[in-house]
Amino acid sequence: MSVLVNFAMFPTDSGTSVSKYVSEIIKMIDESGIPYKLNPMGTSFETETMKEALHLIEKSYLLLENHKRVYAVVNFDIQKDKTNRINSKTKSIEDKIGKVKK
Repeated sequence: MSVLVNFAMFPTDSGTSVSKYVSEIIKMIDESGIPYKLNPMGTSFETETMKEALHLIEKSYLLLENHKRVYAVVNFDIQKDKTNRINSKTKSIEDKIGKVKK
């Protein structure tokens, strides 16, 4: 199974630059060994179960829970008969139109 997730999470009570807090989340994801890709508006990652995906979202929140307000948006694309979609979805487009900017 593939649980493909795109999310953004950051505190809203820490000024206009939140890269310090986003960096903590990215470091945690990187250290988890879960495949991910950073993009300008969030982070995509892929797990084998919904439980794993939700656990990673919760761990991200726990890094920010001391803030008065945290913004989060999460999108899921769950497909039972596929794996490695974090790479194959982009490859499918590139097979049709050639290399894309990443």
